[in-house]
Amino acid sequence: MKKAIIKAGKGLWKAFPMIFGTILLISLISILIPKSFYTTVFTKNIFSDSIIGSLVGSISAGNPITSYIFGGELLTQGISLLAVTAFLVAWVTVGLIQLPAESTILGKKFALLRNITAFILAIVVAIITILILEIF
Repeated sequence: MKKAIIKAGKGLWKAFPMIFGTILLISLISILIPKSFYTTVFTKNIFSDSIIGSLVGSISAGNPITSYIFGGELLTQGISLLAVTAFLVAWVTVGLIQLPAESTILGKKFALLRNITAFILAIVVAIITILILEIF
């Protein structure tokens, strides 16, 4: 038990700078970008919101730990759940920033195919998720 607590504490200590940086970035973004910007970009259209969310998520890279914090903040800014879902799925699965390294290690064709597939599936997953939530 003691060993597990120590290991968990070390893991939390390693993740703290990343979480703290994300919170600072979110605070900066929320101050610099007015709420009216979000309503103009995200139009509550099921297809355009999912595509825009996926595009933004693909360009910016993130990890699952901080995505929940970031997603919650986007929801409080008035962005639709569809756009946030597409953003988060693409943010974690698509990696345009790390594409050069991925193509060097795994091959250019595989890296491109994986990223294109992940982008399309981010849109599909977001739409299906929202449709299922509307049923229940």
